[in-house]
Amino acid sequence: MGGNLCKWTISYFAAALAWLIAAEVLMVAGFGFPSADIAAPDTLVLVHMICLGWLSMAMCGALFQFVPVLVSRPLHAEGWILPAFVLLSAGLIALLAGFLALGGRMPPWLWLLPFGATLLIAGFALVAANLGLTLWQSRPLPASARFVALGLLAVCATMAFGGIFALALFEPAPGSLVSSVLASAVPIHAIAGLAGWLTVTAIGVSYRLLSMFMLAPDVDAGKSRLVWLFSAFMLGAAVIGGAVAVLVGQGLDLALMLSAACGLATLACYARDVAELYRKRKRRKLELNTRMVVWSFASLGAAVALGAVLAITGSLAAHVGALVFLIVFGWLSGLILANLYKIVPFLTWLETYGPVMGKAPTPRVHDLVAERRATKWFVMFFAASWAATALLMLGQPLGFRIAIAVIVVATFGILQELIRARRLTDVAAPLRLPAGALAPRLLITRT
Repeated sequence: MGGNLCKWTISYFAAALAWLIAAEVLMVAGFGFPSADIAAPDTLVLVHMICLGWLSMAMCGALFQFVPVLVSRPLHAEGWILPAFVLLSAGLIALLAGFLALGGRMPPWLWLLPFGATLLIAGFALVAANLGLTLWQSRPLPASARFVALGLLAVCATMAFGGIFALALFEPAPGSLVSSVLASAVPIHAIAGLAGWLTVTAIGVSYRLLSMFMLAPDVDAGKSRLVWLFSAFMLGAAVIGGAVAVLVGQGLDLALMLSAACGLATLACYARDVAELYRKRKRRKLELNTRMVVWSFASLGAAVALGAVLAITGSLAAHVGALVFLIVFGWLSGLILANLYKIVPFLTWLETYGPVMGKAPTPRVHDLVAERRATKWFVMFFAASWAATALLMLGQPLGFRIAIAVIVVATFGILQELIRARRLTDVAAPLRLPAGALAPRLLITRT
């Protein structure tokens, strides 16, 4: 992995964490849901700060580093990474400003919505093209890389629907196809983004990371292929089936039911594979990141159970906000933060000590962090995420804001640990910078 470090991966991670903290602070202040309606412009600001600014930016940064590892091939175009970062950042800022204008918090510059969507589409197009061409040139693809390819298709669908929504909000035309898509296709947009782009991609990357960090044998190709097939059917039912239903003026119930069934099968088979990785690992003592990944899996299981109960009792619409919060914070955010706690020190070690390996004494990757000190921040994050979900279910907005305040403190704590790793603060002085080693820069990786 150390042969080709991506210069901008840490920059993507830093921007992502900044968006996460900004969104959390807004929630503490009572901005958006649950103080506002789940479809209100203020809530849309929060949703896109978290899903695009935090989760997607972190995912892109990770993929730029790890896709070359998955396929044993250099990235197609290193030079496209920074322009994609600029387009994604500028597009998100413009889109958020458009939502604020839609809610009356800014002058009515609704043109910012399609403008921001265009920049975001261009940014994700660069990301998808760069990663997609890398994968295309690496055929036949290993199992993990197939999930990334499917996730890239999902993000293209997500952006397509998002662009249509931006046009519909900019210039409403009752009765038009664009307006009918806005009225009925939001679930497709959400499934393509959360379940397709973020979760399916995370599944693929996690297969490789868990195997690598726990010294476990790779999952049998046939088993992971079954997970991929169920994932593909899930997205096909939701995106293709849902789009056809919208075009012919039918409801989404059948498409969503088929998608949900395939999604449950995906997660059941994935859970089996993850359990096998943990069971067959050679590293018996789990590091903090792999222990916390287990907690994110527990959140995913809890979200599946909660969604099933809500669907059976007919109360899904009333509590969809709590369900989405648990998926976004307990599952996806918890998973990414847990992996960042390993990835950032690992990349820092490669950057700093890789060039002098065998020439001078060097610390271990584990020496760049202090797990005992960091554990409390992860415990706070997960516990507060679960508490916030329960408080949303109980209709307690003030309690929810208090729980989010705890999440803010925990996020700052995890961020501090990542900065300390980049600064080599916890490395013993005699080993910190041996002769020939260069101190890492905080936001940009030396390549």
